[in-house]
Amino acid sequence: MRASILALPLLATLMMTACKSEQAAPAAPAAAPAAAAAPQRVDEHSYAEPQKVVVSDLALDLDLDFDSKTLAGTATLSLDWKDKTATELRLDTRDLTIEKAEGDDGKGGWVPLKFRLAGIDPILGAKLTVETPNRNAKVRVTYRTSPKASGLQWMEPSMTEGKQLPFMFSQSQQIHARSWVPLQDTPSVRYTYSARIKSRPEVMVLMSADNDPNAARDGDYTFRMPQKIPSYLMAIAAGDLKFQFISDRSGVWAEPAMLDRAVKEFADTEKMIVTAEGLYGRYRWDRYDMLVLPPSFPYGGMENPRLTFLTPTVIVGDKSLVSLIAHELAHSWSGNLVTFSSAKDAWLNEGFTSYVENRIVEALYGRDQADMENVIERNELKKEFAEIDPKLQVLATAPGVLADPDNSSSATVYTKGAWLLHFLEERFGREKFDAFLRGYFDHFAFQSIDSEQFAKYAKANLLDKYPNIVSQGEFEEWLYKPGIPANAPHVQARRFGVVDSARLAWLGSRQLPPRVITDAWISQEWVHFIESLPDTMTLEQLAQLDAAYNFSGTLNGEIAQRWYPLAINNGYTQANDAIAAFLKRVGRRKLIVPTYQALVKTEAGLTLAKQVFEEAKPAYHPITTGTVQEIIAKAQPAPSPVAQPAMPPDADAAAAPAAGSAG
Repeated sequence: MRASILALPLLATLMMTACKSEQAAPAAPAAAPAAAAAPQRVDEHSYAEPQKVVVSDLALDLDLDFDSKTLAGTATLSLDWKDKTATELRLDTRDLTIEKAEGDDGKGGWVPLKFRLAGIDPILGAKLTVETPNRNAKVRVTYRTSPKASGLQWMEPSMTEGKQLPFMFSQSQQIHARSWVPLQDTPSVRYTYSARIKSRPEVMVLMSADNDPNAARDGDYTFRMPQKIPSYLMAIAAGDLKFQFISDRSGVWAEPAMLDRAVKEFADTEKMIVTAEGLYGRYRWDRYDMLVLPPSFPYGGMENPRLTFLTPTVIVGDKSLVSLIAHELAHSWSGNLVTFSSAKDAWLNEGFTSYVENRIVEALYGRDQADMENVIERNELKKEFAEIDPKLQVLATAPGVLADPDNSSSATVYTKGAWLLHFLEERFGREKFDAFLRGYFDHFAFQSIDSEQFAKYAKANLLDKYPNIVSQGEFEEWLYKPGIPANAPHVQARRFGVVDSARLAWLGSRQLPPRVITDAWISQEWVHFIESLPDTMTLEQLAQLDAAYNFSGTLNGEIAQRWYPLAINNGYTQANDAIAAFLKRVGRRKLIVPTYQALVKTEAGLTLAKQVFEEAKPAYHPITTGTVQEIIAKAQPAPSPVAQPAMPPDADAAAAPAAGSAG
């Protein structure tokens, strides 16, 4: 998953899903005496007991009903019994109605099994225990989802691009698969799956499986995923969807009105696949297709194998935000192929992927763009680390620290994780480090691992293989200590020098830089320009920038999510209409949360936030809804800001070159 293309602090306290957005995380139980201690769960965020029994295959037979907003049918789980004395199967569920459980009798029939559903935990959901005294080879559960399932979004036609047909899609990461399938919802368990999905014939149904680009819309769809995946990578979507090839093994699914724009923006996908294969070995998932979702999708992308889910907010016309594609594609090696075994080691997915993403961007779009993205992300990490609990700044998070798996620090798991790999690359050199990573992906292919396994592998195949380059102490500081080590390599973005000169010259003279300079800027340069502006600005300054660059109303979400908070914090109410339209149009959490956070700081802003949220909420994903509700509920507004007086130029600004000579 891509939480940030151009990294943004993602405050842990605001990363709450809808079903638990207003409930405190349960307190950790007191430690029991050693003799009475219960066996520790493999994954603290799952009730599954894979040390006793593992789901090896899942077969779904479901009806997809837009009217009731439910999936209903059966989930048949093939079981590999590890403990020959075990007599129970424990599964994860959330808001599921369980109608019955049956066991394979070994003769082609099914026999009833007793089951019980435990009380609801606000984060983990409800444990489903099926009594299996005969350790059945298969267990079949008949169930129905809730219309408010945290992992599904059901959209009316009016909320879609085409306005003609309804739309639904899933978001299973981190632990939302349990809201639409009863299963072992932990990345420590990998399984193959198949599915038969019946729906209204006008819509196309897709899954993270072997979608047929030529499949007819007939209301009856079958799927097969032959490679083993963890539950968070299981995905489903249905809507008015068409397909267009980019290459023999890659293409785009989207609503008809979006399809041509998406194909043009993502035209370099095959080049990205070839680049990644050259670095880290062959692509092992057969096809790499992409599905462009409605703007309400709460994330930038989700790396569902064979069918990456994407936000339309990256389609800006100049390919400057397609590092998102590089990120989700990179997950085909780091995350989908080699998977973290629990959320406390999320950096093994996201940190590795962010590093690989940056290498792909550099190869295709140049070192300048790769460096700019690194600088933006690391600047945002510094801001986030100044605010969050040091325990959340550790890559190998200790058990019990992460009460809610949705609450990890994006700066830690994405940016610090990638920074560690950059550190190792710089010390050992690219040739050695690329060979190490390629071997790592091969060695752990289709396995789920933790930080200790990575550390052991790195010691044997990197630190000890090439001694006296990185000490064990240096390596462990990155893994087990908060903050960023002093030996971290730093990046300078050459093109940001021009941006800084233009900004300082404008602050000193109020003369905007020549269009010949700014017309060549891409998203990363505009982001840096806005992020580097003073926190306190006059209405005249904001109006001048807005008139010149049309920041208010921009379709570039990366610019909008930085411009609107700046406008709000300085009382620039001229942007209010554009702000309202933006918050109603986009549901991607990373893009809209900073604007809501800025609005609720004042009484007038809080009123606007509540008004806009009520209108936008029907189109938001449950995860986004929960986050915004939390922001509004915790608001402590101050009186609205007044216009700021004109600012005298500071010494740096006065000494800056004139705008016309910024380049």
